[in-house]
Amino acid sequence: MIFTRTKLPGVFIVEPEKLEDERGFFARSWCRREFEAYGLNPCLVQCDISFSQKKGTLRGMHYQVAPFSEVKLVRCTMGSIFDAIIDLRPESPRFKEHMGVILSADNHKMFYVPDGCAHGFITLDDSTEVFYQMSEFYASEHGRGVRWNDPAFKISWPLVPTMMSERDRTYPDFGD
Repeated sequence: MIFTRTKLPGVFIVEPEKLEDERGFFARSWCRREFEAYGLNPCLVQCDISFSQKKGTLRGMHYQVAPFSEVKLVRCTMGSIFDAIIDLRPESPRFKEHMGVILSADNHKMFYVPDGCAHGFITLDDSTEVFYQMSEFYASEHGRGVRWNDPAFKISWPLVPTMMSERDRTYPDFGD
């Protein structure tokens, strides 16, 4: 696997290292030893799938607080998304900064989201599926979020959302 550091501490883009031949390719998408070698949390306790029927569906920006804060490894398995992370770790030199990357079924890239970061995405195609691997079990009472268009973060989304949950639409401004 190929691990690319990003501007946010502990955030990586992870790409499979493809072994190609006339049949296509073979690639590893997960290896505990390789994640540990980069100092990344290798614990996986839950995997989830989200499916969005329509382009422009926004999901996020979500995170969980202690003791259920979670690491996520996110991959788009059908269609494509603009995937965004906001660093909400007060001790981080990049506190309140964000970054985004396009994940698609074609590019096979994954986004490693450390605990303490909010995560969300917008679908760039109809019929998009996203696969999540998490280090902690979902605990709704520890779930939190920030609004996708909060001016505190200034995320440049590639298109205007056409669909999202009421919860995601109405999170208060950060710090309120």
